[in-house]
Amino acid sequence: MDEVREIVEAVERHHRWLSECLPMIASENVTSPAVREMLVTDFGHRYAEGQPGERLYEGCEYIDEVELKCVELAKDLFGAEHANVQPVSGVVANLAALTALTEPGDVVMGLRISHGGHISHHEISAPGVRGLKVEFLPFDEEDMNVDVDAAVRRIEEVEPRVVMLGASLFLFPHPVEELVDAVEAVGGYLVYDGAHVLGLIAGGEFQDPIEEGAHVVTGSTHKTLPGPQGGIILCERELSDAIDEAVFPGLVSNHHLHHVAALAVALAEFKKYGRKYARATVRNAQVLAESLHSEGLNVLCEHLGFTRSHQVAVDVSEHGGGAEVARRLEAANILCNKNLLPWDDESEADDPSGIRLGVQELTRLGMGPSEMEYVAELIADVVLRRRSVDEVREDVVELRREFQEVKYGFGDGVGAHEWPRFAD
Repeated sequence: MDEVREIVEAVERHHRWLSECLPMIASENVTSPAVREMLVTDFGHRYAEGQPGERLYEGCEYIDEVELKCVELAKDLFGAEHANVQPVSGVVANLAALTALTEPGDVVMGLRISHGGHISHHEISAPGVRGLKVEFLPFDEEDMNVDVDAAVRRIEEVEPRVVMLGASLFLFPHPVEELVDAVEAVGGYLVYDGAHVLGLIAGGEFQDPIEEGAHVVTGSTHKTLPGPQGGIILCERELSDAIDEAVFPGLVSNHHLHHVAALAVALAEFKKYGRKYARATVRNAQVLAESLHSEGLNVLCEHLGFTRSHQVAVDVSEHGGGAEVARRLEAANILCNKNLLPWDDESEADDPSGIRLGVQELTRLGMGPSEMEYVAELIADVVLRRRSVDEVREDVVELRREFQEVKYGFGDGVGAHEWPRFAD
């Protein structure tokens, strides 16, 4: 019993502390009460191997109903011909796409980690598991994006089976339209990892990779799309069988059924509130970036308006480096992460030049442009050492007192009246 008490108390301490923090990790978000209710249902105890209507277990009638609804909501939101909601993470979604589209020994192309690429685009992760060779896409460091002309030439030389776009540090839309013809000309597929920006895509505030020609879109479901942790794959109809077989039986046995139910609710929320939320998120990111710049920080890509996503990238090499600055911000209850920038040596990832800030969770909690200006001031106070960490932390705690309720969703706050809570 003592062990259980220790676990519960640690979780409670985490909850109390997070309620007094500014959560600005760009790869996180907070779910609505309605989504959380789905995560504690009996679905979490059950198995449903296979596709709806073709299960290997009995007792799946209502599980099938929910999964089919989740698939239809995903197809509708993203304009996809097919959706698979069974991957248990974004990395698994990427591995499934690569399994469906490649054979061991094939070449894939993606971005270096220091150029924003995710580890699941590299040989240390999904491509390595599949036995693929990775070549890197040329990158424009000033514009923080793929160098289109150089990339087309490299694609013609390398003849990759898959080109992966999308990134972990993802400030601007990637050149799907500009590259897809070159990829198809060498018999390849273009896979767009939209993990970070799925919510902005569904909300009409970023690019539409499917409309622009991507053959497959993958992603995790808990960043700008504020659902449960998990993965999703969207693709053309002609690739649907290969994708589904790569997921099951290839990589997933029983998928997490309570997560599917929670994702279905999150997609329904997004269908109603997503455009408003995505618009507010991008606006907040731009205001934060502009305000940080005005405070004297080196925010990347001023010439392009800093960002068109939920992320802001700041070079803090003159102020102790990314690791040190992230630690000091955490001590002030401002949570972000250190981040490699294009000029960093990837072998020294523990001490990069930059920090990456995300506003998607602060937006979800109801903060707007005026709060972004104040948050920028608090961040600058810490980075530039204008005030003590303790003083800033007191102001952060005070700010958060007014922002405890999740917006743009069902269950509490906006949309509460539309959610049939189990307690009723």
